[in-house]
Amino acid sequence: MTIDKPVSFLADSASYRHWRVGYAVNVATVTMQVTPSSGLRDDYELKLNSYDLSVDIELYDIVQRLRFEHPEIHAVVITSDMDKVFCAGANIQMLAGSTHGHKVNFCKFTNETRNGIEDASAHSGQVYLAAVNGTAAGGGYELALACDEIILIDDYSSAVSLPEVPLLAVLPGTGGLTRLVDKRFVRRDLADAFSTRIEGIKGHQAIDWRLVDYVAPKSTFAEVVQARAKVRGAETHRPDAGDAVTLPLFGSSTSIDADGSRSGNVDVAIDRDLGAARFTIRGPIGPQPQTGIALLKAGVESWLLATALELDFAVLHLRFNEPDIGTWVFTTQGDVESVTDAEHVFDNDADHWFVREVRLYLSRTLKRIDASARTLVTLIEPNSCFAGVLAELVLAADRSLMLDGTMADLDASPPVLRLTTTNNGLFPMSNGLSRLHTRFWGRDDALAVARTAIGAALVALDAVEAELVTFAFDDIDWHDEVRLLLEERGSYSPDALSGMEANLRFVGPETLETKIFARLSAWQNWIFQRPNAVGSDGALRRFGTGSRPTFDRNRV
Repeated sequence: MTIDKPVSFLADSASYRHWRVGYAVNVATVTMQVTPSSGLRDDYELKLNSYDLSVDIELYDIVQRLRFEHPEIHAVVITSDMDKVFCAGANIQMLAGSTHGHKVNFCKFTNETRNGIEDASAHSGQVYLAAVNGTAAGGGYELALACDEIILIDDYSSAVSLPEVPLLAVLPGTGGLTRLVDKRFVRRDLADAFSTRIEGIKGHQAIDWRLVDYVAPKSTFAEVVQARAKVRGAETHRPDAGDAVTLPLFGSSTSIDADGSRSGNVDVAIDRDLGAARFTIRGPIGPQPQTGIALLKAGVESWLLATALELDFAVLHLRFNEPDIGTWVFTTQGDVESVTDAEHVFDNDADHWFVREVRLYLSRTLKRIDASARTLVTLIEPNSCFAGVLAELVLAADRSLMLDGTMADLDASPPVLRLTTTNNGLFPMSNGLSRLHTRFWGRDDALAVARTAIGAALVALDAVEAELVTFAFDDIDWHDEVRLLLEERGSYSPDALSGMEANLRFVGPETLETKIFARLSAWQNWIFQRPNAVGSDGALRRFGTGSRPTFDRNRV
């Protein structure tokens, strides 16, 4: 097993190694052209447009930049420049040689990128289409499944397939099974037949089985794709032109060392003895934009967008590069009023495309925290600014502690918690509900009481009475209670904690996203450790060697 090196998320759009992006009127074409020798490690080659994390880091960057830097783009076409190959999926040698943790994190990040594509199609007015101009296998077909429409070339050889179960003894890792039946409404017995047919399905049979939307011969394939892109693009609400914001190199504003990371609004301090990372999120300083035009002009200098970028990067860095840090503690510093003032733009100019993108990015970042398989603790202390979007971290936490009163040695007022209208659904969880609704799932009376607290500055006893925090302690007990909680958490099995927290965190209705992040992640986490997949005689190890894997036939 190869030791995974630290992951960098810096993606230079001027020199992508695996993708190129072209623009024509209101359509962008994103072409996969994976460089075999430019993977994350040097012990495998990315042949046949197979991918590893380095490919998906660039794709994530492309999706982000299309949303923020190209308001005029209404439709995005994902295709390949390789003859008869769209994408061969995740690189098998990479998976076979990666640590278990890297495989799980890789699948999770890739899932989030696919969900981001669907989010753009559903909410940003940027509809994604897959122009599958060659065979799409495994993760390659899963990439197509994330798009709103799939057009398959009808050349008598190109097919779509999900061969992971028969070939690799694992599941399609980025939501393929879920999207077949929950998104494309493929009949489940046909989905079963498809998912065990190594050669896949091609041509008009793929339409009959609902695996693709259109097929076209090579002679008219490009014209059909462009026609569909124009039709779908014409249905969207994005502007035809306008000013945009250039995103910085992702993570470039953050300095990292062994003790943590620091950026303009988000610092992370690591306590390795406790196995905990303490996030400090600073609130806005000075007036913030109140209209879409003003927010667009401020761009990455606005507190809302800058904080989303820095928090997103901090979460990804900890996920991949600090896997032993199992508890994330969220604190804030600043003025409650300044936070509520900053988010007024969501009410003042909700339909402005840039306001919508900033809100959606904050929503995706909060979802990434929910799905990070870490204990989440929120500490509401003097000089905190847990209001509105930052109050989401209180509602997201597995445990939230609030100081009752203030510290004897501090010249500060008692901390307050303030919910705003944004907490009532502007940042939904993967279950489609607000975190406030999720907190009171099945208890409508308690939810109604909590909603009456929106707008109020709640001190500790008020917050406890409204059931918005777990516990409140005075300054005599505060430090001991915090220490005991973190020490206790660090003494438990990380495996048991991950399972417990995911079971408790995603209550309520099941959605495509919760199936992917709860059910799929749990089963894939288990399957990736089983000898049938990763053992010396398992399918991942034997793939490509000419020898068949040896399976333990016990189904229990």
